[in-house]
This record gives sequence, C-alpha cells and structure tokens, in this order.
Amino acid sequence: MATLSLRNLVKSYGKVEVLHGIGLDVADGEFVVFVGPSGCGKSTTLRMIAGLEEVTGGEIHIGDRLVNNLEPKERDIAMVFQNYAIYPHMSVRKNIGFGLRTSKLSKEAKDKRIDEVAAILGMTDLLERRPNQLSGGQRQRVAIGRAMVRDPAVFLFDEPLSNLDAQLRTQMRLEIKKLHQRVGNTIIFVTHDQVEAMTMADRIVIMKDGYIQQVGTPLEVYHKPANTFVAQFIGAPSMNMLPGNWTGKGVKLGDGLGIDLPQRSADEGSDVILGIRPDDLVVTGGNGLFSGTVNIVEPLGADTLVYVGVNGHEVIAKASGRKPPKAGETVKLTAKAGEMHLFDAKSGEALP
Repeated sequence: MATLSLRNLVKSYGKVEVLHGIGLDVADGEFVVFVGPSGCGKSTTLRMIAGLEEVTGGEIHIGDRLVNNLEPKERDIAMVFQNYAIYPHMSVRKNIGFGLRTSKLSKEAKDKRIDEVAAILGMTDLLERRPNQLSGGQRQRVAIGRAMVRDPAVFLFDEPLSNLDAQLRTQMRLEIKKLHQRVGNTIIFVTHDQVEAMTMADRIVIMKDGYIQQVGTPLEVYHKPANTFVAQFIGAPSMNMLPGNWTGKGVKLGDGLGIDLPQRSADEGSDVILGIRPDDLVVTGGNGLFSGTVNIVEPLGADTLVYVGVNGHEVIAKASGRKPPKAGETVKLTAKAGEMHLFDAKSGEALP
C-alpha cells in the first residue's frame, strides 16, 4: 500500500492544454473516485498515474518515489480497464496468474497466491473455466483478480462497470467495496456515474474541463457543493436552481416572492441563485414557500417525484408514495432554510 500525490499536474496535446495544474493527496489505503462528464480529464489523469500518458508538467509521487519517468511496470500499480482484457483461450486460473508472469516467485508460491485471490473473489470453483463460460460480472472479477494477484501499492480502475447491466453494476459496486474493506489497498477509481462515486468513495474528486471543482466525502459534496456545477452534477435528479436577488435578509425571486435566509457573504442587490435539492423540497398540506401546478408525476415506490410549474420555472419536489398528487393539481411546496443553498449568479460559487 502507498500514498499518492499529484502536484501541479499538467497535460497538453500539442498546444492544447487539457489538464490545468491539478493537485491532490491520497492517503494510504484510501478509496478515491474521480467523477465528471466526458472530456473532463479524469481518465487522462488516471493514465498519467499509470504511466500510459506522458506528464507535460508537474509531479506524480507514489509513496516516497517520484514516478514521472518510470515505466508502468516499475510503478507498483495495477490497472483494471473498462473492457475486461482477459484472454479467451486461457482458463480463469491462467488469466489471474498472468499478472505474475514476470514474478520471481516459485510455481508453488504463485499457485498459492492465485488460490488466495480466487477465494477472496469467490471464484475458487471457476478456476478451470474459460471466459466464454462466465457471466459479465464474473469476467470483470477475473480482471480484478489479475490485478490483485500482484498485490500492488495502488489499484487503478478505469470505468470498470460501464459495460455491465444495471443489476450487475450494483452487485459489482458492492463486490469492489467489500474487496477494499478486506485488502485495504489504495484505490483510484474513474467513472462518469455519480451514483457509483457516491456509493463507493471515501472521497470524491469532481472534475470539469481539466480542473478539479471540489474534493470531499460523498456527504460533503452532496450537502455542501462548492459551486453550481457540483450542485447539479451530484444528485439525481439535479438540484433546483431559481434566479433571484440578495436583499440582505434573504432572496427575492423574479416573481417578487421573498424567502428569508441566514446571513450570507453577498452584497445587497447582487444576483444570486437559490438552490434546493428535490429531496428537501416537499409537498405540504400546510403553509408553503411556493405554490404551483403539477405537470408530471413520477412514482418511485416509497416516494414520488413531482414536477411543478412555479411562476415560469419548473421545479422537482418530493411527495408521499402512498397518496401522491395528480397532474393538474395545485400544490404547496416547502423547504427548511438550512437545506437551501445560495450561489453567486456570475461565478457560480457557493456563498458561505
């Protein structure tokens, strides 16, 4: 196991800079997930850590070693790719053992290590099968086993679940999280799926256009987003955003409605955006902040999402799953002041 440090990391392709001096420290044994939309730089960062992309500027440290100029095999890392990249003509045993092909271990020691890894992954009974006799989730476990067998300092996962169906993805999320709890290696995991990030990570690194937008625990980035991008990227459905002005005591929305809020570091009269997560905006039978007409109803079982037209804006709110409102009904919506977010309209930054 080892720490990982990225210091002012830059990547350029010709004159085009795609990674703009990012920095991050990962603790020994930490599970860190890089998440963001396509083209944000997350996979490029992972490939630079692995040594598959050259570093244009900055430094990568694994443990106490500067690894910028080391070959991938010298970095003590193991990578699991989006496609399984396992050999169809080899058995599961030989595929897992392929990670030890350059090891100086004896055959007995290699076999023992393969058996240990197979037991951890629940694949002992599958060791003599070929990949075409396995399910998609089992094939992905073979790929993980081939990485595990080397006992690397750092595991790198490049969107390993994106080719699986929804049920298998949920299963493999749990498998990888349990694996981390058992072996405790440092893991860097790249995904575009914010649900994967929220459910698996110790900390999440949210990226956009080659910059890190926020680093924090899943709860921190959900409840205290640094800016409007993070607020809307993390959480499904996205946070409701309502434009308004800061009055000094609260927000005055475009329809003239005033909402009292605790003091924020904003100039009176400045343009702001009021953010409320759908989970925090609920249909109420009493007094509400807003009233509007239900446009669409989405039953989810225990809860129901309702899309409500409020003075020219459509907001998403939560209602009871047992007695949800119907399309066309007028409803009142409410939220607690402590569950509302305020952002600067120009910069998008959160106002503390």
